[in-house]
Amino acid sequence: MAKAALIGLGTMGPGIAATLARAGYEVAAFDRDAGQREKAPAAIAMAASVLDNLGVAVQGGAPVRVADSLADAVAGCGLVIENVSEKLEVKIAVFREIEAAVAKDCIIASDTSGIPITKIQGGVASPERVIGMHWSNPPHIIPMIEVIPGAKTAKATTEAMVAIVKRLGHLPVLIKKDVPGFVENRVLYSIMRECVDLVEQGVIEPEALDTCVSWGIGYKLAVVGPMALLDMAGLDIYQAVGSYLNKELCDRDDVAGYVTERTAKGKLGMKTGSGIFDYTPEGIAELRAARAKKLVAVRKALQA
Repeated sequence: MAKAALIGLGTMGPGIAATLARAGYEVAAFDRDAGQREKAPAAIAMAASVLDNLGVAVQGGAPVRVADSLADAVAGCGLVIENVSEKLEVKIAVFREIEAAVAKDCIIASDTSGIPITKIQGGVASPERVIGMHWSNPPHIIPMIEVIPGAKTAKATTEAMVAIVKRLGHLPVLIKKDVPGFVENRVLYSIMRECVDLVEQGVIEPEALDTCVSWGIGYKLAVVGPMALLDMAGLDIYQAVGSYLNKELCDRDDVAGYVTERTAKGKLGMKTGSGIFDYTPEGIAELRAARAKKLVAVRKALQA
């Protein structure tokens, strides 16, 4: 498998493309938005520079090519990764277009954040080669990828995807059941729900909450995972605290007004310059660079 394609050059796309190219794949990328295609080379180059800082070896291959059409991007590929918007009908349409343009043995993966792979398989002709490949943002720095077989994914497809992730130098995490959100986002969104609820109730300010989580549980969880942390603290302690605390935790099944009200006003976060916090274009560039530098340092420390 020498050629790979990435369809969708949004937030995650450039980092994924750079990671594939670094592992020796001949990579082509495409996005229907001409603006995204125009911005992609600079973003891919930036991701590549971060990989340099991480010391990730170049395994050959050419620079990422930004194609002018989906058919051009996927031609001759053994792997195609879909990275378009989180709408089932959009993904199925893209999968069908990919299917019509690739060989029968090409693996088609989705980087969906939470749509069950089985639902995507329901709209394609060859579901056995469809699989989930959920990267974590930023994808060129965070070395964990969830591998999610759908109900009709062939065993050989799953085995091949695990091997691909290892070739990238990342850590494949096999998800045994195709549940919405998979595992990483189910855990993340449960944390986010509680955090938003605490801020909305006036228990804590957003900045203070971030400090509490980053330097409290976040610092520990980077080294000791949740299940290992249970053993470290003691299951008796978890049982005792959980017996009264669990009933107090947020269990709402909608999205809090704290978020929906801002969204309705177009305050979407960094992408619009305002969300929970306010940003300037210069500040965003500095913040992204600083965060990338810290994430690189953390990864190096954890891999030491």
